[in-house]
Amino acid sequence: MTTSQVLDFKFTAPPADPLAHPSGSQTAIVRDRTPKPPRNPHLRGLQCLRCDALYPVTLTHDGCPACKRAGFHVALRASYLPDGPDAMPMPYGPGFTLGEGHTPQQDMPALAQRFGVARLSLKDESCNPTGSHKDRMTAVGVAQALDFDAHTLVLASSGNAAVSAAHYAWAAGLGCEVATYEGMPATYARQLDALGARRYVFADNAGRWAFVRERSQYPGYFALTNYRLPALGSAPLAIEGYKPIALECLSDGGLPDHIVIPTARGDLAWGIYAGFRDLLAAGRITRLPRLWLVEPFARLSRVLAGGALNGSYPGHTAQFSTAGATVTYLQWQAATATGGGAVVVGDDEARAARRVLAGAGVSAELCAAAGLAALQQLRESSAIAADAHVVLMLTANASSDPSWPDRP
Repeated sequence: MTTSQVLDFKFTAPPADPLAHPSGSQTAIVRDRTPKPPRNPHLRGLQCLRCDALYPVTLTHDGCPACKRAGFHVALRASYLPDGPDAMPMPYGPGFTLGEGHTPQQDMPALAQRFGVARLSLKDESCNPTGSHKDRMTAVGVAQALDFDAHTLVLASSGNAAVSAAHYAWAAGLGCEVATYEGMPATYARQLDALGARRYVFADNAGRWAFVRERSQYPGYFALTNYRLPALGSAPLAIEGYKPIALECLSDGGLPDHIVIPTARGDLAWGIYAGFRDLLAAGRITRLPRLWLVEPFARLSRVLAGGALNGSYPGHTAQFSTAGATVTYLQWQAATATGGGAVVVGDDEARAARRVLAGAGVSAELCAAAGLAALQQLRESSAIAADAHVVLMLTANASSDPSWPDRP
């Protein structure tokens, strides 16, 4: 792993925190730091997803104050001037990267026939540098951290996002602090420790998010993931990193009719929606594909049926990448704006689907395999027609999934 031209940089250990229980190295790290990437001059600020109020870009992401006063917890999105040259504007120009993106999209004709659709494609995000879609978001998040002279990424994750942040922070010369659960898979913990990331262990989401929120108040800390309850989602500029998936899908196989996406709090789904929204506004496509968000137990499904968006919907699952009790406005908008929805796939169904994928030579983390089971449900309900082109998002493979191998 290499870095670009560097500047002198020193990481200073954080202040003592009575909530945190570090299990990683506490040795101060001295590393070189990557220069600032070029910011898009057409980036005008952050805009509310609901009321369109405009705010300046900052390192914090606390949602829309106006909507919060009205009782709504709504995230912000990147907003660009309308006269920009790009069909799909991004917050930063070419700069820091480890080679993320441009992942393969593979047609699966035998599976298409088996599940009764005209065309079925797998968008394989496991081909990103650290093995998951999270690298796209992390790369833009690191660019923002460098732009704002932050010295440390902080996030709540016990899986793919943690590994991605640790690798990218190390390569950029940034510190990394990760609030995890006690049951973080050992393969992930070893990578974090080897890269000098600090691990802080908590019993629940409330503790993890409180830690990230507290850290985000210190100068030089940038919270990459959600830290609010009710949940808002990850850093708005970082989520922009998922938009190019839309353009890649278009380039690799034409405009899909449906995209099936594993979801926890909706960062990935909303980023894909935003990418297609940009392409629609630029006249590159004539319609939006319908986005189907796959969850291990009913959360967004309950909200779409009339439940409170800010409610708590707990459940238990082996699909650790999409666990959690919260729903965000990001998820709701990605589903409703595209005419899609939510599909609940339990662990047994996901395991059966993963065995089908394995038989086709595809390795998938459990929540990604759940997309195939979701497709079966959507075909049975006629939400997806027989003549459709469907793309399944393969967020990561099974290599680090603690639920693998499956038990019959």
